This record gives sequence, structure tokens and C-alpha cells, in this order.
Amino acid sequence: MKVWDLIIVGGGAAGFFTAINLKEREPNLSVLILEKDKELLKKVKISGGGRCNVTHACFEPKELVKFYPRGSKELLGPFHQFCTGDMMAWLDERGVPTKIEEDNRVFPESNESQTIIDCFLELASRYQVKISTLSRVDKIEKLEHWRLVCGSQELECKNLVMASGSSPKVWDLIDRDLQHSIVPPVPSLFTFNCKDERIQDLMGISVPHARVKIINEKLQAEGPLLITHWGLSGPAILRLSAWGALRLNALQYHFKIEVNWLGFESLEECRETLIEYKTLHSKKSVSKHCPYNLPKRLWESFVANALAGKEKNWADLSKQELQNIAQNLVACSLEIKGKSTFKDEFVTAGGVALEEINFKSFSSKLHPNLYFAGEVLNIDAITGGFNFQAAWTGAWLIAQDLATNASASIEEESNY
Repeated sequence: MKVWDLIIVGGGAAGFFTAINLKEREPNLSVLILEKDKELLKKVKISGGGRCNVTHACFEPKELVKFYPRGSKELLGPFHQFCTGDMMAWLDERGVPTKIEEDNRVFPESNESQTIIDCFLELASRYQVKISTLSRVDKIEKLEHWRLVCGSQELECKNLVMASGSSPKVWDLIDRDLQHSIVPPVPSLFTFNCKDERIQDLMGISVPHARVKIINEKLQAEGPLLITHWGLSGPAILRLSAWGALRLNALQYHFKIEVNWLGFESLEECRETLIEYKTLHSKKSVSKHCPYNLPKRLWESFVANALAGKEKNWADLSKQELQNIAQNLVACSLEIKGKSTFKDEFVTAGGVALEEINFKSFSSKLHPNLYFAGEVLNIDAITGGFNFQAAWTGAWLIAQDLATNASASIEEESNY
């Protein structure tokens, strides 16, 4: 039976990047990628709406790790070895120039994820990386080498990389056959379901900077906020869902939030602004004249709620009605009942426990010649290219470690 130098379980971003970088340094090593599905690089294809958000233009490791609710401490050292600028340079050197957009997301200049896929497939072919699709791993055991059972087929390898993504079946396999602890997966990026009358029928309305916090919890986030037909979305909500993934799961996605639609203005400051506006514009209609740069329909909805549907001029507002408007603007309490998946970019918190990984090489602390890369680990981030960057970095470090070990082994045999 042939003994492969390396078998990679998972034909996604981390798996391909590991194989290519290893073969660039050690072209004589035999490498096999096993993919359980027919299609390769599926998440690369759908990322960024089909444009592939390859990374994020945050070039300082200490700043970059702040975008990772789980894995920030562990990724700091690795990001000093291979960071976002390195990934952009890597692609550019291989004929895939990238561009930085206004929100600092990084895409290929082609605006097509297929550009990245074609690059990876061409390089894998050039370096003679063997790829086997529809190859599900059913069993792994360590004898003299690693032995993998894939249906009726048995394979052996000296080194094994698990780059299988957030697959519960593979996590079960890792737990059972590799004795690695698995942090139970929960959704990490999701939107909030809310049926409050104040935001009903306002789908598509957004504010550029809101602050959202979970009532009675130490969880808050800020950023653009979008009203959808099912509730709330946008960067502020997605950040909150990522950092609150475990707690919100424990609450069964039934909780209350407080939204400051103005960002940082306090309740007292808002009330003073409304009183001043009342003095200056006493004869004007409240619903038609807003002191803030808010979407017209959002303001009208808040006013209708605060005034119980009555039409009034500013001069006619009572202290309580002013308070009601201010409350809606900067301390708007909304009940959340459930969640919705964010587009197709489903991300989970959970996976292989990080304390069992040596992050200098993304290798197992339990078994020699075993590595983990990408979403199989308990590492996740908000959208914007961060999850891919963690995968690129881990894969690159694995490839460097494997290449170094291979060179040392060859030298040792030569000296012998």
C-alpha cells in the first residue's frame, strides 16, 4: 500500500492552501486531498456574494485579532508570521491582484470568486496534488502511520491535516478516533427576529451608526443597523451575534435588546435636543420635522408610537411625549424571538478545543504528525474576510512546519 507523505481531509480553502504551499517548498512530497462532496472550494465560491472576500485590510496583528470572538489570543503569534498583507502579496505573485474596498474588505480585482478557485486548481495541478472527491473518511487510526478508511478504500499517510470545516460528522470522528475535545457548535453569525410594531413595514431602512446592547447582559456592539422583513440585521447585529453566540444560544434566542439609533447620544442629551427643537419650531408638525438625520419613515414610526398615533405640532408636546420620543431614539427596547441565517455565509462557534493545539504550527498536542486548519477549530470571526485569513494563516504555518520537517528528515538520511 502506498504511504502518502500527507493526506488532507477537506477540499476547501485551508486544505488547498496547505497543499499548494507545501508543494511549492517540497515538490517531491506526495500530497492527497480528500473531499467528501463532489464540489471543491465551495465556501470560496459563495463568499462575498460570489466575489470571494479573501481577507481584510487590517495589517496589524494586535488590531486584527480583535475581530475574533474565539481565537484572538491564539492567533496573535501566527498573524505575526503570515498576515493579511502576506496573503494579498501571495495572490498577487501568482497572478491574482487584489483590491481594497471602502469598508476594508479585500477582493480579487476580477470581482469573481472563480479567479481564486482557478488559481488554486491550476497550482494544485501544476504541483501534482492528487484530489479525490466523494471521499468521506469513516475512520482514522494511528498505527505505524495514519490509516484512513474511506468506504471500501484504505489509505495511509505519514502526516495528516484535518481541514474539514465546521462538519459535525467530522467533529464526531475527531472526538472518537483522535481523542481531541470538541467544543459543541452553536451559530455565530445570525440576524435577529423581531416583530415590534415600530419597525414593521420598514424593510430596507438603515442607520449608519447605531449602538445595540443585550438588556441584562454585558454584550453590546455598534455599527450600521438594517431593518429587514424579519427583524434586524447589519454589522452591529452580526457583531453582537458573534460575540454573544454562546450566551444567546443559552437564552434560546429569546431576549431583549436596547437600540440607540443615534449612536452615542444619551437619553438626557436627546431630551434636551428635542426641547430646544420644540422652542425653535413650535408651529411645525412633529412627524414631518425631525431634528436628526434619520430616515423619514423611521422617524414617523417613532413619533406615531410616542404620540399614540395622534398628529401634533411641536408646541403641543407634553413632557411625557418628549420623553417617549427620546426613549424610542436612544433607548429603544425591542424583544427578540429567534434568529435567521445570514445569507449563505453560515459560521459556527465550536470545534476542536484550542488548548489542545500548538499554534506555532497548528499541530496537535496529543499526536505527532497531526494538524488542524480552518473552521474545524474553535475559531470564528465576524464577516469581512477574517475567517478566511485565519484559514490562510493556519494552512501556511502547517505547510512551513511540514516542509521544515521533511527537509530535516532528508538531511538526516543523507548524513546517515
